[in-house]
Amino acid sequence: MNKRSSIYSLLLFGLFLLPVRTSFSQDSLLIKGQLSGWVNLNPDVDLPVYGGLRYIPALNYQVKQKHDKLIDFEVSANINGAGGFHPFDTGYAHGKIKPYRIWARYSSRQFEIRLGLQKINFGSATMLRPLMWFDQLDPRDPLQLTDGVWGLLGRYYFLNNASIWIWGLYGNEGPKTWETGKTSRKFPEMGGRFQFPVPKGEVALSYHFREADTRELGDGIPAHAQVAENRVGIDGKWDLEIGLWFEGTWIHKNRNTGMFTNQEVLNLGADYTFGLGNGLNVVVEQLLVAYDEKAFKFANTLSFTGTSWSYPLGMFDNISAIVYYDWTNENLYNFVNWKRQFNKFSFYLMAYWNPKNYKMPQQDNSGELFSGKGIQIMLVYNH
Repeated sequence: MNKRSSIYSLLLFGLFLLPVRTSFSQDSLLIKGQLSGWVNLNPDVDLPVYGGLRYIPALNYQVKQKHDKLIDFEVSANINGAGGFHPFDTGYAHGKIKPYRIWARYSSRQFEIRLGLQKINFGSATMLRPLMWFDQLDPRDPLQLTDGVWGLLGRYYFLNNASIWIWGLYGNEGPKTWETGKTSRKFPEMGGRFQFPVPKGEVALSYHFREADTRELGDGIPAHAQVAENRVGIDGKWDLEIGLWFEGTWIHKNRNTGMFTNQEVLNLGADYTFGLGNGLNVVVEQLLVAYDEKAFKFANTLSFTGTSWSYPLGMFDNISAIVYYDWTNENLYNFVNWKRQFNKFSFYLMAYWNPKNYKMPQQDNSGELFSGKGIQIMLVYNH
């Protein structure tokens, strides 16, 4: 994190202590924030007792224009600290302040263009997502937090519910989800998406281009400072008596990078709400991931099945569970969450039982806390 980002985030922390809403003619200013604290108890990791605090202050300013047009801005920071200890011998603590969202947008009823640090996500799948190209949303995370990407996004919505997206990204460090190799800083990323209605549903085609750096992929992998990578995605969703969807991505590098030359990620899913009590919603997804030197050979594969269950106990309580099964390594991942909603507070009690050798795709950071067996308690305040 650079010095400018640190100063910017510290100013936000001091400014956004209380909610404020003002208006000047047709303009409006909204200041809000989310404060969360959590404690994780897990005897299977190096630091069995671990906890943290996070504050996300956000400012949104809107300037209304004629003919239903709008100019608005959003600025927010992610201010967090965490620490843990092994009783009586080991301790560790760290903290971080970084920008969370910084964007400006011009929009109308059918069009919008947004520039800055923003969240870009799309697709039909819900848990195991091949089209998780620019976000890292974990369905088990109650806060649904994800870092943004720096870029320009334009969207146009047709009257028949079709839409077209065009984006360009630049200056994003580190690999994003499903990427192999860092993104080259010398060349911008670009892509687009076309989504269109079909009977009882919708289908979409997506494309993305970037230059990848494969010099740190490991021994035996050809090292290249710049490799052109083309990424193609297709997804569709239908609302029949049950919800049905599919989602797939093919990632191809135009130079030989061994087993990382081609990557295929495929998902099939369905959901249904059973008329039991207050309504039991069940989601099932199947994921197949392949890494191959030759496209669609499917020689090196990973296979996961995911299912989620959600049941409202009443107006203020909900219980949910997510289970993943890794067919390749024969591992089972279990997660249960009870949520209690108050006026401005949310309380979560979570329990998990996972393999000690955590190998869930997409969610590498989760393995640091959620390997093995444990519980987590979280309290969230929104103002």
